[in-house]
Amino acid sequence: MLARQRQAVILEETRRAGAVRVSDLVSRLGVSDMTIRRDLDVLAGRGLVEKVYGGATTVTRPEGAGPDTCLETRARHEAIAREAARRVRPGHAIGLSSSAVTNVLARVLDPVPKLTVVTNSLAVADIAAASAQPDRVVILTGGVRGGTDVLVGPLAVQSLRGLHLDLVFLGVHGICDRAGFTVPNLTESDADRALVEAGRSLVVLADHTRWATAGISTVAALSEADVLISDDGLAQNAREVLSAHVGELVTVPVRRDGHR
Repeated sequence: MLARQRQAVILEETRRAGAVRVSDLVSRLGVSDMTIRRDLDVLAGRGLVEKVYGGATTVTRPEGAGPDTCLETRARHEAIAREAARRVRPGHAIGLSSSAVTNVLARVLDPVPKLTVVTNSLAVADIAAASAQPDRVVILTGGVRGGTDVLVGPLAVQSLRGLHLDLVFLGVHGICDRAGFTVPNLTESDADRALVEAGRSLVVLADHTRWATAGISTVAALSEADVLISDDGLAQNAREVLSAHVGELVTVPVRRDGHR
Protein backbone atom coordinates (compact mmCIF):
# COMPACT_ATOMS: atom_id res chain seq x y z
CA MET A 1 0.00 0.00 0.00
CA LEU A 2 1.34 3.41 -0.97
CA ALA A 3 1.89 6.15 1.62
CA ARG A 4 -1.02 8.22 0.30
CA GLN A 5 -3.32 5.23 0.49
CA ARG A 6 -2.28 4.52 4.09
CA GLN A 7 -2.77 8.13 5.04
CA ALA A 8 -6.23 8.15 3.47
CA VAL A 9 -7.16 5.07 5.52
CA ILE A 10 -5.78 6.63 8.70
CA LEU A 11 -7.64 9.89 8.10
CA GLU A 12 -10.91 8.09 7.37
CA GLU A 13 -10.59 6.00 10.54
CA THR A 14 -9.72 9.06 12.64
CA ARG A 15 -12.76 10.93 11.39
CA ARG A 16 -14.99 7.89 11.91
CA ALA A 17 -13.83 7.02 15.43
CA GLY A 18 -12.59 10.42 16.60
CA ALA A 19 -9.19 8.95 17.47
CA VAL A 20 -6.73 6.25 16.41
CA ARG A 21 -3.94 4.36 18.18
CA VAL A 22 -0.59 3.68 16.57
CA SER A 23 -0.62 0.07 17.75
CA ASP A 24 -4.03 -0.58 16.13
CA LEU A 25 -2.90 0.98 12.85
CA VAL A 26 0.27 -1.12 12.84
CA SER A 27 -1.83 -4.29 13.07
CA ARG A 28 -4.40 -3.15 10.55
CA LEU A 29 -2.02 -1.85 7.89
CA GLY A 30 0.83 -4.32 8.43
CA VAL A 31 3.59 -1.72 8.60
CA SER A 32 6.06 -0.62 11.26
CA ASP A 33 5.42 1.66 14.20
CA MET A 34 7.76 4.25 12.67
CA THR A 35 5.92 4.19 9.34
CA ILE A 36 2.60 4.92 11.05
CA ARG A 37 4.13 7.73 13.08
CA ARG A 38 5.56 9.32 9.95
CA ASP A 39 2.13 9.08 8.28
CA LEU A 40 0.62 10.82 11.30
CA ASP A 41 3.31 13.52 11.07
CA VAL A 42 2.31 14.17 7.46
CA LEU A 43 -1.39 14.36 8.33
CA ALA A 44 -0.72 16.58 11.35
CA GLY A 45 1.49 18.86 9.26
CA ARG A 46 -1.41 19.32 6.86
CA GLY A 47 -3.71 20.16 9.76
CA LEU A 48 -5.86 17.07 9.20
CA VAL A 49 -5.30 15.36 12.57
CA GLU A 50 -3.87 16.30 15.95
CA LYS A 51 -1.14 14.04 17.30
CA VAL A 52 -1.47 12.87 20.89
CA TYR A 53 0.39 10.37 23.02
CA GLY A 54 0.17 6.97 21.30
CA GLY A 55 -1.90 8.08 18.32
CA ALA A 56 -3.96 10.94 16.92
CA THR A 57 -7.36 12.57 17.22
CA THR A 58 -9.51 14.72 15.01
CA VAL A 59 -8.50 18.37 15.06
CA THR A 60 -10.06 19.95 18.13
CA ARG A 61 -11.36 23.49 18.46
CA PRO A 62 -12.29 25.52 21.53
CA GLU A 63 -15.88 25.29 22.77
CA GLY A 64 -18.12 27.86 21.11
CA ALA A 65 -15.91 28.23 18.04
CA GLY A 66 -17.57 28.21 14.64
CA PRO A 67 -17.12 25.58 11.95
CA ASP A 68 -13.67 24.93 10.59
CA THR A 69 -12.19 22.98 7.70
CA CYS A 70 -8.88 21.22 7.19
CA LEU A 71 -8.16 23.60 4.32
CA GLU A 72 -8.60 26.60 6.61
CA THR A 73 -6.33 25.09 9.25
CA ARG A 74 -3.66 24.44 6.68
CA ALA A 75 -4.02 27.96 5.27
CA ARG A 76 -3.57 29.48 8.73
CA HIS A 77 -0.46 27.43 9.40
CA GLU A 78 1.00 28.35 6.02
CA ALA A 79 0.39 32.07 6.53
CA ILE A 80 1.82 32.03 10.06
CA ALA A 81 4.87 30.03 8.95
CA ARG A 82 5.62 32.38 6.07
CA GLU A 83 5.45 35.38 8.38
CA ALA A 84 7.77 33.61 10.82
CA ALA A 85 10.23 32.75 8.04
CA ARG A 86 10.66 36.46 7.26
CA ARG A 87 12.54 36.80 10.55
CA VAL A 88 15.16 34.18 9.71
CA ARG A 89 18.42 35.24 8.10
CA PRO A 90 21.23 33.21 6.49
CA GLY A 91 23.64 32.03 9.14
CA HIS A 92 21.06 31.98 11.93
CA ALA A 93 20.91 29.16 14.46
CA ILE A 94 17.26 28.51 15.26
CA GLY A 95 15.24 26.17 17.45
CA LEU A 96 11.95 24.59 16.37
CA SER A 97 9.61 22.85 18.79
CA SER A 98 7.27 20.03 17.81
CA SER A 99 3.93 21.11 16.33
CA ALA A 100 1.96 21.11 13.10
CA VAL A 101 2.84 24.74 12.38
CA THR A 102 6.58 24.26 12.99
CA ASN A 103 6.48 21.33 10.55
CA VAL A 104 5.21 23.81 7.96
CA LEU A 105 7.84 26.37 8.98
CA ALA A 106 10.63 23.81 8.51
CA ARG A 107 9.46 23.34 4.93
CA VAL A 108 9.03 27.08 4.25
CA LEU A 109 12.60 27.72 5.43
CA ASP A 110 14.07 25.45 2.75
CA PRO A 111 15.45 28.35 0.61
CA VAL A 112 17.43 29.92 3.49
CA PRO A 113 21.17 29.09 3.21
CA LYS A 114 23.69 28.51 6.01
CA LEU A 115 20.94 27.69 8.51
CA THR A 116 21.38 25.60 11.65
CA VAL A 117 18.18 23.98 12.90
CA VAL A 118 17.96 22.55 16.42
CA THR A 119 14.92 20.47 17.32
CA ASN A 120 13.67 17.59 19.43
CA SER A 121 11.01 16.76 16.83
CA LEU A 122 11.74 13.83 14.52
CA ALA A 123 9.30 15.24 11.95
CA VAL A 124 10.92 18.69 11.92
CA ALA A 125 14.38 17.11 11.69
CA ASP A 126 13.31 14.98 8.70
CA ILE A 127 11.87 17.99 6.88
CA ALA A 128 14.87 20.22 7.61
CA ALA A 129 17.35 17.50 6.64
CA ALA A 130 15.64 17.12 3.26
CA SER A 131 16.55 20.73 2.40
CA ALA A 132 18.12 21.44 -0.96
CA GLN A 133 20.67 23.66 0.80
CA PRO A 134 24.00 21.79 0.99
CA ASP A 135 25.11 23.84 4.00
CA ARG A 136 22.01 23.11 6.10
CA VAL A 137 22.92 21.78 9.56
CA VAL A 138 20.29 19.86 11.53
CA ILE A 139 20.86 19.07 15.19
CA LEU A 140 18.48 16.54 16.73
CA THR A 141 18.56 16.40 20.51
CA GLY A 142 19.04 13.18 22.39
CA GLY A 143 16.38 11.73 24.64
CA VAL A 144 13.63 9.15 24.76
CA ARG A 145 11.12 9.11 21.91
CA GLY A 146 7.71 10.14 23.20
CA GLY A 147 4.33 9.16 21.83
CA THR A 148 4.25 12.06 19.36
CA ASP A 149 7.74 11.38 17.94
CA VAL A 150 9.32 14.01 20.15
CA LEU A 151 12.55 13.35 22.03
CA VAL A 152 11.97 14.03 25.71
CA GLY A 153 13.47 13.36 29.14
CA PRO A 154 16.68 14.43 30.91
CA LEU A 155 18.93 13.75 27.91
CA ALA A 156 16.82 15.99 25.68
CA VAL A 157 16.85 18.78 28.27
CA GLN A 158 20.58 18.43 28.92
CA SER A 159 21.45 18.55 25.22
CA LEU A 160 19.68 21.90 24.90
CA ARG A 161 21.40 23.50 27.87
CA GLY A 162 24.44 25.47 26.89
CA LEU A 163 23.19 26.12 23.35
CA HIS A 164 22.81 29.71 22.15
CA LEU A 165 20.19 30.16 19.44
CA ASP A 166 19.27 33.32 17.59
CA LEU A 167 15.58 32.48 17.44
CA VAL A 168 13.32 29.85 18.94
CA PHE A 169 9.99 29.12 17.26
CA LEU A 170 7.50 27.58 19.65
CA GLY A 171 4.25 25.93 18.60
CA VAL A 172 1.76 25.60 21.45
CA HIS A 173 -1.44 23.76 22.27
CA GLY A 174 -3.11 26.61 24.12
CA ILE A 175 -2.87 30.24 25.19
CA CYS A 176 -4.64 31.99 28.04
CA ASP A 177 -3.95 35.02 30.16
CA ARG A 178 -3.28 33.14 33.41
CA ALA A 179 -1.59 29.94 32.24
CA GLY A 180 0.39 31.51 29.40
CA PHE A 181 1.61 29.24 26.61
CA THR A 182 0.78 25.63 27.35
CA VAL A 183 1.14 22.07 26.04
CA PRO A 184 -0.91 18.95 26.88
CA ASN A 185 2.02 16.69 27.74
CA LEU A 186 4.15 16.97 30.88
CA THR A 187 7.10 15.08 29.44
CA GLU A 188 7.33 17.40 26.43
CA SER A 189 7.04 20.62 28.42
CA ASP A 190 10.47 20.26 30.09
CA ALA A 191 12.20 20.00 26.72
CA ASP A 192 10.17 22.91 25.36
CA ARG A 193 11.21 25.06 28.32
CA ALA A 194 14.87 24.17 27.76
CA LEU A 195 14.50 25.12 24.09
CA VAL A 196 12.94 28.46 25.04
CA GLU A 197 15.77 29.19 27.46
CA ALA A 198 18.36 28.51 24.74
CA GLY A 199 16.99 31.25 22.48
CA ARG A 200 17.94 34.90 22.39
CA SER A 201 14.47 35.66 21.04
CA LEU A 202 11.22 33.68 21.39
CA VAL A 203 8.65 33.64 18.59
CA VAL A 204 5.41 31.81 19.42
CA LEU A 205 3.35 30.46 16.51
CA ALA A 206 -0.33 29.87 17.27
CA ASP A 207 -3.49 30.30 15.25
CA HIS A 208 -6.57 31.90 16.79
CA THR A 209 -8.11 28.55 17.80
CA ARG A 210 -5.44 28.22 20.51
CA TRP A 211 -6.76 31.20 22.45
CA ALA A 212 -8.65 30.45 25.71
CA THR A 213 -7.29 26.89 25.72
CA ALA A 214 -5.03 25.62 28.50
CA GLY A 215 -2.92 22.48 28.33
CA ILE A 216 -1.77 20.74 31.48
CA SER A 217 1.69 22.34 31.57
CA THR A 218 2.94 25.89 31.06
CA VAL A 219 5.99 26.29 28.83
CA ALA A 220 6.33 30.07 29.03
CA ALA A 221 4.50 33.10 30.38
CA LEU A 222 2.94 35.48 27.88
CA SER A 223 5.55 38.09 28.78
CA GLU A 224 8.36 35.78 27.68
CA ALA A 225 7.29 35.94 24.02
CA ASP A 226 9.18 38.55 22.04
CA VAL A 227 6.76 37.94 19.17
CA LEU A 228 3.46 36.09 18.88
CA ILE A 229 2.32 35.34 15.34
CA SER A 230 -1.35 34.42 14.91
CA ASP A 231 -4.00 34.89 12.23
CA ASP A 232 -6.62 37.53 11.65
CA GLY A 233 -9.33 35.34 13.20
CA LEU A 234 -8.01 36.27 16.65
CA ALA A 235 -10.81 37.93 18.66
CA GLN A 236 -10.50 41.56 19.70
CA ASN A 237 -10.46 40.78 23.42
CA ALA A 238 -7.65 38.29 22.85
CA ARG A 239 -5.69 40.90 20.90
CA GLU A 240 -6.04 43.37 23.73
CA VAL A 241 -4.84 40.89 26.36
CA LEU A 242 -1.96 39.62 24.27
CA SER A 243 -0.83 43.07 23.13
CA ALA A 244 -0.52 44.07 26.77
CA HIS A 245 1.79 41.15 27.58
CA VAL A 246 3.81 39.93 24.58
CA GLY A 247 6.59 41.98 23.03
CA GLU A 248 4.89 42.16 19.62
CA LEU A 249 1.61 40.71 18.38
CA VAL A 250 1.43 40.00 14.65
CA THR A 251 -1.80 38.82 13.01
CA VAL A 252 -1.60 37.67 9.41
CA PRO A 253 -4.48 37.67 6.92
CA VAL A 254 -5.60 34.27 5.67
CA ARG A 255 -7.71 33.35 2.66
CA ARG A 256 -9.41 29.98 2.11
CA ASP A 257 -7.10 29.16 -0.79
CA GLY A 258 -4.15 29.32 1.56
CA HIS A 259 -2.56 32.50 0.14
CA ARG A 260 -1.93 35.68 2.07
